[in-house]
Amino acid sequence: MKIAVLKGDGIGPEIVEAAQVVLNKVDEKFNLGIEYAEALFGGAAYDVYGNPYPEESQKIVEQCDAILLGAVGAPKYDTIEPADLRPEKGLLAIRKSLGLYCNIRPIKYYDFLADRVIWKKGLLDGLDIVICRELTGGAYFGKRGHDENSAYDTISYSRPEIERIVRDAFEMAKNRDRKILHSIDKANVLDSSRLWRKVVNEIAVEYPEVELHHLYVDNAAMQLIVNPTQFDVIVTENMFGDILSDESAALGGSLGMLPSASLGGKISLFEPSHGSAPDIAGKNIANPIATILSAAMLLRFSAKNEAAARAIEDAVNAVLADNIKTPDLADETSKVVGTMEMAQEIAARI
Repeated sequence: MKIAVLKGDGIGPEIVEAAQVVLNKVDEKFNLGIEYAEALFGGAAYDVYGNPYPEESQKIVEQCDAILLGAVGAPKYDTIEPADLRPEKGLLAIRKSLGLYCNIRPIKYYDFLADRVIWKKGLLDGLDIVICRELTGGAYFGKRGHDENSAYDTISYSRPEIERIVRDAFEMAKNRDRKILHSIDKANVLDSSRLWRKVVNEIAVEYPEVELHHLYVDNAAMQLIVNPTQFDVIVTENMFGDILSDESAALGGSLGMLPSASLGGKISLFEPSHGSAPDIAGKNIANPIATILSAAMLLRFSAKNEAAARAIEDAVNAVLADNIKTPDLADETSKVVGTMEMAQEIAARI
């Protein structure tokens, strides 16, 4: 398979190159026939083309089977005008152009990161959540405008947009052990949420084996803190999903542990859930695990190779169980390694 490599900005190049070390080892073991095609994206593309997702990069992406993305953004791009040319807008553009409406973020609790979470030991045991976030609708893609004294962003959803992400979430819940789905909205205030809840209830009839719960987004945010193990699969709209999935990062101990997949089109995109962290770029201390686990999701969803995906996940678990960690995860007993060293330790266990 051919993978478009969009390294992006900040620590993006380092963590993507680390993930490629692991992918190359998996390719060697499983004979996957992986090829790479690099393209500029985000601030790196703006510096060359004046656009975070230029035509030159689009052409490369469209000739590939999947995308591995690092991260985008840096303070120097925050004042670019018009704002549509800022690196983060490249993310919206690539999602929209490829029809990537379903963002999947798995969040797991690891015993060896117990000292990195604020919960008492035992309260997160068994935590295994998947957040399904709608990715191409809502306020981020609705009508917007501003002048000197006012601004507006419109949350807009159609029935088909809601149906496709909700059905995906029900399917996912149906195929998991607990078979629980929480749908998150603000139906007591927003018309878009009332339609969301109506559609969820209609589809729920087709999935009698799935236990469905509705939560308002403010309550959901609280419940993720006070009783997170009640959750199995969560489905929600774009902005709510953005906020809740970042909040949920605290459950895993580090944003550096959280992969993501954006699905729905012919070509899927895989990236870590964290940002570009320009303050640590080039220091060989960035945690590449989220990107490496995103590469595992690439093998699962795009290559349809579950064995290869699990080989990566098992290798990550083995390294961490051996107390080999990057600085963001380490304690005084850990063997502390850099970005590329972590990748090499994981690759050695494939």
